[in-house]
Amino acid sequence: MSVSSNPVTVNIGPQHPSTHGVFRLKVEFDGEEILDLEPVFGYLHRGTEKLAEERNYSQVITLTDRLDYTASMTNNQAYVLTCEKLGQIDVPERGLYLRVIAAELQRVAAHLMATGFLLQDMGAMGTPLMYCFRERERILELFEMLCGARITNSYMRIGGVFYDAPESFWPALRQFLAEMPEYIDEYESLMTGNEILLGRTKGVSSLSIEDIVNASISGPMLRAAGLSWDVRKSDPYDIYSSLDFEVPVGTQGDVYDRYWVRLQEMRQSLSLVEQCVSRIPQGPVRAEVPLIFRPPEGDAYVPIEAPKGELGFYIVSDGGISPYRCKIRAPSFINLTLLKEMLIGRKMADLVVILGSIDINMGEVDR
Repeated sequence: MSVSSNPVTVNIGPQHPSTHGVFRLKVEFDGEEILDLEPVFGYLHRGTEKLAEERNYSQVITLTDRLDYTASMTNNQAYVLTCEKLGQIDVPERGLYLRVIAAELQRVAAHLMATGFLLQDMGAMGTPLMYCFRERERILELFEMLCGARITNSYMRIGGVFYDAPESFWPALRQFLAEMPEYIDEYESLMTGNEILLGRTKGVSSLSIEDIVNASISGPMLRAAGLSWDVRKSDPYDIYSSLDFEVPVGTQGDVYDRYWVRLQEMRQSLSLVEQCVSRIPQGPVRAEVPLIFRPPEGDAYVPIEAPKGELGFYIVSDGGISPYRCKIRAPSFINLTLLKEMLIGRKMADLVVILGSIDINMGEVDR
């Protein structure tokens, strides 16, 4: 016997753990089926792009930390690369190696958070998330050795990095590189073949390559659909052109493939760090750049492969000490483009898991 019901609109968020920050969804349900929805942003709006136009170029680095605050190092990297393109600055080779080491460790830390919270969203309360926090903590300790900060690092500078790594950093890093692959194996043995995880992720919210490309979605979401596109290979920056690594790709573009791609990317990041450790040369870590950086008139855009996708800064210089204009291409924001299409027709329980698989950070969405 069918039971008739009237659609009901439910507000999910902006204060809700499974919205991954202050994200609000106005969802129209028929029972548990999603009929329509409207994403609502702006609860965390900081005006980062406008604030950047009121500070000198070096001061903007601290603003980039607060965008995706699970990936501060790569935020720094995208910004300083754009400034260096504007000012035609060559970075010492040792500084480039330190940048890539920091960026790839940051990728592992960010993917650990994406994986842990996705499992938490599925109802695996506590244990997988705490496992991921455990390894992330070791990466944050390495960051603390590098620059004295754990999360908002401001480690990278225009012309290189803030400071060379101390001697105590290298044995700690080597120990982490030796032990981390076994932890990833542990995650896979506990989760990848888990019946509940497979039931909640396989075939859920599949996206085609065509839809993803048309929506300008990038990062693990794009590669999960089967397209081997990674800015580190397609448009190399720093020293990535001299390093060997593979680009993991999925086949279905569903929640499971997004989860799987991030796990495999962690393995590739560890390999990249190992290559950097074995090859890093001696020498300076930073070019001689004036304290008050004043690039010539012009504009520049440099994209990088951040943990969540293509992150880029477009900066216009009028020859002054501050950016005349600053625009940020934030992957967390753009990767939400198809959220409505991903959710309509699904159930309430799917909504939480699908949103978690996108891996958004509201500091980057609201900028």
